[in-house]
Amino acid sequence: MSERPAFVLHDHRKPRPHFDLRLEERGVLRSWAVPRGLPPTPSEDRLAIAVPDHDLDHLTYTDADKDIADIGWWEDLGSNDRRLLFVLHGRTGSVRYALIDTGSDWLLHRTKQQP
Repeated sequence: MSERPAFVLHDHRKPRPHFDLRLEERGVLRSWAVPRGLPPTPSEDRLAIAVPDHDLDHLTYTDADKDIADIGWWEDLGSNDRRLLFVLHGRTGSVRYALIDTGSDWLLHRTKQQP
């Protein structure tokens, strides 16, 4: 692994179509299922359901039901226990997001301010 933490967005077709957002942190991939698709526009939020951490080998994992939608590295812009503010630097560009802990689930928000 490089000095910059990796991310992957999986386009997952089963059991229902959704995306998996995975961010490398402390030797694992923290993971969220995003059931209504990506990317949200700055005026919408997407439900993001925290799921168990995955091993780093999931960065490049694909199968008959899962493809890589985007991959690259991510930059933490200032996070705490209730919010992750970050930029995904992927194959086609960079996008700034916030993941906000609502207490029961998370919201994925594409920020108005972009890199």
